[in-house]
Amino acid sequence: MPVKTLPAQPKVGMVSLGCPKALVDSERILTKLRADGYGLSPDYAGADVVLVNTCGFLDSAKEESLEAIGEAMAENGRVIVTGCMGSEADLIRARFPKVLAVTGAHQYEQVVDAVHDAVPPTQGPFVDLVPEGGLKLTPRHYSYLKISEGCNHSCSFCIIPDLRGRLVSRRIDAVLREAEKLVAAGTKELLVISQDTSAYGVDIRHDPREWKGREVRAHMTDLARELGQLRTNEGRAPWVRLHYVYPYPHVDAVIPLMAEGLLTPYLDIPFQHASPKVLKAMKRPANEAKVLERLAAWRAIAPDIAVRSSFVVGFPGETEEDFRYLLDWLDEAQLDRVGAFRFEPVAGAQANALPDPVPEAVKEERYQRIMEKTAAISAAKLAAKVGRTLPVIIDEVGEADEDGSIGATGRSQADAPEIDGHVYLRDVAAGLKAGDIVDVLVEDADEHDLFGVVTA
Repeated sequence: MPVKTLPAQPKVGMVSLGCPKALVDSERILTKLRADGYGLSPDYAGADVVLVNTCGFLDSAKEESLEAIGEAMAENGRVIVTGCMGSEADLIRARFPKVLAVTGAHQYEQVVDAVHDAVPPTQGPFVDLVPEGGLKLTPRHYSYLKISEGCNHSCSFCIIPDLRGRLVSRRIDAVLREAEKLVAAGTKELLVISQDTSAYGVDIRHDPREWKGREVRAHMTDLARELGQLRTNEGRAPWVRLHYVYPYPHVDAVIPLMAEGLLTPYLDIPFQHASPKVLKAMKRPANEAKVLERLAAWRAIAPDIAVRSSFVVGFPGETEEDFRYLLDWLDEAQLDRVGAFRFEPVAGAQANALPDPVPEAVKEERYQRIMEKTAAISAAKLAAKVGRTLPVIIDEVGEADEDGSIGATGRSQADAPEIDGHVYLRDVAAGLKAGDIVDVLVEDADEHDLFGVVTA
């Protein structure tokens, strides 16, 4: 009797650009394609079709996306474009008329259909292709947990609502079920993401659902509390980190959860500026004095809380007085982690029509000043941690050197992956592995990173 063999799997390559929210979109697309019988290719040569998940937030990001599409076309030639820049299909097709398809942000069904059209699936009937936690593009020990799509804000510098639409929250039980599966599959750190985490559930009136025999609302505080109840396979609570948190009043309610150990003492809040005049032009909340009071109150409840933020310099109409106001505010706020961006006009943004654009040379000079200021604040805050013992999650373990010494790289609870600092460890045990959480004695610090040794 002849033996039948399964047909060769068609293979898909993926280039994922932009923010963690886009990365989650890429993971969902690949999970669905894997379930449909597609293999994954780590390079262009082995791929039957290449997906490019684009970013379209800034002109520089658009140019990076176009370069990535061009590289995929040159190296492979069979390319499907998706993501935020999919809203500019005419521009993409004008530059690359031979792309197979162009779909928009979080249009999962459309991009999967486009792959089916380009390379039909050949799944065999008895093959389990997808792990319980889905396919991930991050290391096994941390995962992004997207709780909503879109945004209801109309910030004058941003076109995210045009690209991704208004707020659409996921059901609370669906979010918790996904989180539970991720933790069961080995995730030690959950990074909660959205366009506006504080607004989670507003669009569905905080619709309550039953979870583990109790009613839970689609609300940021309920979500944080429930995520803090999860346990890893080792019986430990996973780190739960909140990103893109607007400082609405109810954010105060999550700080006690940090003090209780249910939530990682870390908040990512996009303040963007401090000058009331600039914040008004940005169409952002402008009560910066109240923010300083709340920061002090948060630190009184959870002394180890780390607050990271991002700021825009050179916004139209920003004067030297506005910028110095921001620097003075940062001196008072003492934020732990800060990123800064030079203002960049985005096609379709309201800010483009504002008067008094800031010259590029002035933008650059202000950017250098804010980075110098925040680096000094960071250095002082990290120096204060020398001599303390902190929990650290391991990201990478090196090879033994000629003396048999092994180093490792990890992060403290004040450090989110990819955007914050690191903890560099010396003389670690041979059995240490990525995802382990260990206690570390901090021996030294610089402007952004810590250095230490695992305690016995």
